[in-house]
Amino acid sequence: MPESTIYDLLPGKPVWQQQIAEAITDPADLLSILDLKPEHFAHAADAHKLFTLKVPKTYINKIEKGNPEDPLLLQIMSKADELINTKGFDKNPVGDLESIVVPGLLHKYQGRALLIASSACAIHCRYCFRRHFPYSENISARDHWQEAIEYIQQHPDIDEIILSGGDPLSLSDQKLSELIQQLDQIPHLKRLRIHTRMPVVLPSRITEHLIDTLHLSRLQVCVVIHANHAQEITQHEILALERLSKAATLLNQSVLLKNVNDSVTVLKELSEKLYRANVLPYYLHMLDPVDGASHFDVDEARAINLMNQLRESLPGYLVPRLVREIPGKNSKVPIIGL
Repeated sequence: MPESTIYDLLPGKPVWQQQIAEAITDPADLLSILDLKPEHFAHAADAHKLFTLKVPKTYINKIEKGNPEDPLLLQIMSKADELINTKGFDKNPVGDLESIVVPGLLHKYQGRALLIASSACAIHCRYCFRRHFPYSENISARDHWQEAIEYIQQHPDIDEIILSGGDPLSLSDQKLSELIQQLDQIPHLKRLRIHTRMPVVLPSRITEHLIDTLHLSRLQVCVVIHANHAQEITQHEILALERLSKAATLLNQSVLLKNVNDSVTVLKELSEKLYRANVLPYYLHMLDPVDGASHFDVDEARAINLMNQLRESLPGYLVPRLVREIPGKNSKVPIIGL
């Protein structure tokens, strides 16, 4: 019997929801689990107060114990660097707030709109560009979807809907199915894109019900996952992604992060691991300048150099596009190397 079917038959909450409920949310607990000394992350509790820590045990299991520089740990552990105020880094780094047309719906680019389907994530990434987003004012929960749906219906120029968040796969299978069914009924929509970190964080989220929902949609479905390092993709994630690829086109977007993946070797290994799981590299984002994340920033000249080297070591279809998001621009802005 397929693993996800077993999950579906368990009493109570599905396994993936249980795993979220059991996520570690205390920096001291995380350090203890990983055999790390508190002095390695001084003032972690202060940074945690500004943006809470949250990480499932499935992700913790991929982190090397005793290594304070582990690239996965650096993505999720609160640290003193987040308390530094850096010029040019603010709470609305990509102009999301100016793009809200009705609660929970952003219409920033021609032909597509982004629906904040959920405020919840399975994991809190310290570089998240929405770490300060006012979800309580803008979340499009089930009882508020109607306003967003009506806006989409009234704008026939929109042919693609992006489900984002938070993480849209934090919705239950039933709620997600209800939303997709409503979108299916809008005749001018052609494509559905889902941005999610779930397959990398909780592969158990890829249930049979989810795959069936995507299969049944009349829309062309693209799932854009978010992996930054090959260490995030074990055999569990590969199997989940292979199954998901039978219901949707799979792409990956990464963020270029200092001391995490700013290495040709790391980026090359990530692209190759993704392809093994039927995922094509899509975007490599320059860090969005969000307040609290400046310590992850990589200089643009270094980024271009990395991409030039990456192009020399990989076939073109495995090289992501290096881009930056600039508020007010009508698309992502490519950063061109040699």
